[in-house]
Amino acid sequence: MSEIKIYETHSMEETRELGRQMGTAAGPGDVLTLSGDLGVGKTVFTKGFALGIGVTEAVSSPTFTIVQEYHSGRLPLYHFDVYRIGDPEEMDEVGFDDYVYGDGVSLIEWAELIEEILPEKRTRILIEKDVEKGFDYRKITVEKL
Repeated sequence: MSEIKIYETHSMEETRELGRQMGTAAGPGDVLTLSGDLGVGKTVFTKGFALGIGVTEAVSSPTFTIVQEYHSGRLPLYHFDVYRIGDPEEMDEVGFDDYVYGDGVSLIEWAELIEEILPEKRTRILIEKDVEKGFDYRKITVEKL
């Protein structure tokens, strides 16, 4: 049975802080998937998450490299952006299973594109805008599967 929590943030700083709190609580082997439209704040959340793990290097979206590795924190962080993946089998080329079933933390943007190869046990995060509630408002749904 899954557990769902809903958070509301009203600024990039609040979204980053929620990510930081979740990074602080992350453990070895955790897999988090991030979904949401372009520009909704997935990378802002990820930067906060990396801070929570203790990553000291600059975090950027790995759109063209598929995965960025960060080893300066208390756990390795593997940040995936699979937006450009045409077929989930392409993930074999980057050693996807070694990352997600290893001792680090995997954070995967656009994970719905590779749904069939994701581990069953993971945390699904959906970030949504609602401009009627403000330009910087975000509804962040966190579901532990």
